[in-house]
Amino acid sequence: MEAEAADGPPGGVEAALSCFSFNQDCTSLAIGTKAGYKLFSLSSVEQLDQVHGSNEIPDVYIVERLFSSSLVVVVSHTKPRQMNVYHFKKGTEICNYSYSSNILSIRLNRQRLLVCLEEAIYIHNIKDMKLLKTILDVPANPTGLCALSINHSNSYVAYPGSLTTGEIVLYDGHSLKTVCTIAAHEGTLAAITFNASGSKLASASEKGTVIRVFSVPDGQKLYEFRRGMKRYVTISSLVFSMDSQFLCASSNTETVHIFKLEHVTNSRPEEPSTWTGYMGKMFMAASNYLPTQVSDMMNQDRAFATGRLNFSGQRNICTLSTIQKLPRLLVASSDGHLYIYNLDPQDGGECVLIKTHRAGCHWAKKNDLRPSLPQSYAATVARPSTSSASTVPGYSEDGGALRGEVIPEHEFATGPVCLDDENEFPPIILCRGSQKGKTKQS
Repeated sequence: MEAEAADGPPGGVEAALSCFSFNQDCTSLAIGTKAGYKLFSLSSVEQLDQVHGSNEIPDVYIVERLFSSSLVVVVSHTKPRQMNVYHFKKGTEICNYSYSSNILSIRLNRQRLLVCLEEAIYIHNIKDMKLLKTILDVPANPTGLCALSINHSNSYVAYPGSLTTGEIVLYDGHSLKTVCTIAAHEGTLAAITFNASGSKLASASEKGTVIRVFSVPDGQKLYEFRRGMKRYVTISSLVFSMDSQFLCASSNTETVHIFKLEHVTNSRPEEPSTWTGYMGKMFMAASNYLPTQVSDMMNQDRAFATGRLNFSGQRNICTLSTIQKLPRLLVASSDGHLYIYNLDPQDGGECVLIKTHRAGCHWAKKNDLRPSLPQSYAATVARPSTSSASTVPGYSEDGGALRGEVIPEHEFATGPVCLDDENEFPPIILCRGSQKGKTKQS
């Protein structure tokens, strides 16, 4: 998941943070700045090891790494309609694509690469970057909200299905067909995410008070959690733990909430014969006679644990990861810091902050981080432009690209190109030449 960030301190000593994202299995942190981007390993609490850095692409606002591989996708404010795919260990560009409008978000797993624009979603086959599908019948999505299952065996896609309500469209990234729609919330969606296996989907609306979890692919509601009651908040991050036992949510407040996905049963254990137990039974019995909204609120589960930040109002993203064999809560903030908390699922309560890292550290003065990237143009899926439209490979004068009916030609680097010498998965096999075909409009 990705977040915008505010400008850094004056004077330019630190590169201003413009975006940050965790990779799919929460083992790496990527940050983008005015000067370029950096990738960090999250293998240790004590130190934040830089895996790679580049200052050859300025003003980066999207950077996504494929698991722990050498494949990284970058989008810059200098060319907001162009997606660049790099093999950073070899210092080569795999390909680049241009689109009809600004790229708002990118999601990827080992089979699919998802590019989200405000009014379209493009699905690519990540092994050869071939365009498989253009989804055009989507409501305006100005934040680029979408989700892709990291489990490549199902590759489910989720995106908003309405401008005014919290409807979610569930799409099969393999068969390229709509699976179902889920009426998740009354208000507009603010966050959606899949668990690691792609069997669950969590969502939150713009109110940010209730978080719901649905089964995939049938869309049945499994859990309902209440984040708060006193105030509406903006949910900036929603993520499952890798074992799907916990769900973490961060917002523009100072509190990060962690919910436990316990097995749902119809029977409740007998309460102890105490005043508290007696009152609990009375409330449960009374809920059957109360209005539906009040009854639902009483039955919603509260946070299992929380993490408290020393600030509020700043953009941040969270994740739950295992570092040095222990569960951790990680929060990356627009102030340029990574906060690491101890998370003990047995204790619950408030998580303890154990380490703070400065991710927006100094950049090398010389442009010597890696060799220059080749400036080869790979492909385009753009709508007709002005003077250069007729010379762009893959462009169809009859508007085929506009209707999602044309797969553009590819001009790849000399192949085959694999991610690295350790047989990283998946191998990116790119061949010189062109491929033509047709995609289907949803």
